[in-house]
Amino acid sequence: MKLVILDRDGVINYDSDQFIKTPDEWKPIPGSLEAIAKLNHAGYRVVVASNQSGVGRGILTLKDLEAIHARLEGLLEQDDAALDAIYFCPHHPDDGCRCRKPARGMVDRAVSELQVDLRRSYLIGDHARDVQLAKAVGAKAILVTSGRVDEQAINMLRAQQAMPDTIVQSMAEAVDWILKDAVGTQASRIASGSTIEP
Repeated sequence: MKLVILDRDGVINYDSDQFIKTPDEWKPIPGSLEAIAKLNHAGYRVVVASNQSGVGRGILTLKDLEAIHARLEGLLEQDDAALDAIYFCPHHPDDGCRCRKPARGMVDRAVSELQVDLRRSYLIGDHARDVQLAKAVGAKAILVTSGRVDEQAINMLRAQQAMPDTIVQSMAEAVDWILKDAVGTQASRIASGSTIEP
C-alpha cells in the first residue's frame, strides 16, 4: 500500500512562532487540502506526523490539539478528502522520546497500523528533520519551502549527504511531483519485469 506522510505546520497550514493553540489560529495554506484530495483519489494512504511540543511545554492541552485536528478533518471533508491517521508527538524536545522527529516512532506506528510499504512512500515536510526522517525510514523526501526552511538547514543536509529527493514551493507542487514520480517508478518496475502490485 502506498503512503504519503505529511508534516502539518508549514506544509498543510501556516506555521506560527507562538504555536497554534486554537482552531481559529489554524489556517490552511491555499491548495493544501485539495492536494490531499488528489492523493486520496490516486489511491494513497495519507497520514500526518507532527511534532507538537506545545503540549509538553504547557502552551496548549491535548483537548486543544484535538479541536485543531477536528477543524482540519472537517475542512478536508468539505473537499471530499480525508486523512487515514493523525500522529503527533506531544513531548518536550528534552524528554528523549522515540516519537519526536527525526526519530521514527510515528512512522513505525503508521506502518504497523496501516500495513504500508515504506519503499513506496513519500514524506513531505518543511524542516531538515523531516528529510532526515524520510532517509532513515527509506521513504522519498520532499522539502517544501513554504515554511521556515533556511539556507543553513539546506547546507546541513548537503554536508550529511541527506538532500531531499526534490525541493518544491508548496504541498500542491509536492503532490504533482509524487504522482509523476510514481508513474516513472511503476514504468521502471514493468521494464525490469517486477510483478509488484500497486
